[in-house]
Amino acid sequence: MLEYNLPRYLPSGEELPDSDDTPVDNELQELIPGLLKAILLILWSERMDWFFGVDMGIYYHPDEPPIVPDGFLSLGVERFYDEELRPSYVLWDENVIPTLVLEVVSQNYRKEYSQKLNEYEALGILYYVIYSSRRRRKPRLEVYKLVNGKYQLQSGNPVWLSEIGLGIGCERGNYCGVTREWLYWYDEEGKRYPTPEEQIKQAQQLAELAQQQAQQAVRLAQQEAKRAQQLAEQLRALGIDPDTLD
Repeated sequence: MLEYNLPRYLPSGEELPDSDDTPVDNELQELIPGLLKAILLILWSERMDWFFGVDMGIYYHPDEPPIVPDGFLSLGVERFYDEELRPSYVLWDENVIPTLVLEVVSQNYRKEYSQKLNEYEALGILYYVIYSSRRRRKPRLEVYKLVNGKYQLQSGNPVWLSEIGLGIGCERGNYCGVTREWLYWYDEEGKRYPTPEEQIKQAQQLAELAQQQAQQAVRLAQQEAKRAQQLAEQLRALGIDPDTLD
């Protein structure tokens, strides 16, 4: 557990810079965590006890610069404070350490496998996820879990995160019109949760199917009405009034 040695006066999140003002090196550093957040916004739409930050500063001491992962997930916090939303994530205000942090390695190595790993370990963050699409001889996705104060690399793709109730993994797909490998959330059986775009497409397909079924039902009803009319005409030709038949 992180033990603070903090001054008596603690600034609020509104008084602290909302990031380290360091631009991302690659668009993927925004798109990959953005996709994970977008899926959660649908998957956990009824839940108000979680927060997913993208390129947001995590303050652990008022006199130190924030740590700014590409993405992080906290459980057991308020989804929204007010309409202004969070400018940053301040540990002494939240009283909840993020459960998971994500770093997307770009062409500019930023000590994701060394210094940052040690920093997140010291903070007591349960899961540390590193993704690098440029790796060839080692896994592109690495998920570390904090066990007895030390990170242990987890095996598998996806990796089940029991404390979160989700799995995280990577596979090829399409997002924002780009077909490549992306990170996704998975259920316990390893089934991938769909992206917002996929959910919209699925809804459209279901609507089209329902429309086709309705049209088919109308055609069948019209055919039955036509057959009934033909039968009635045949009966009248035989001198039988079909309206008097039970």
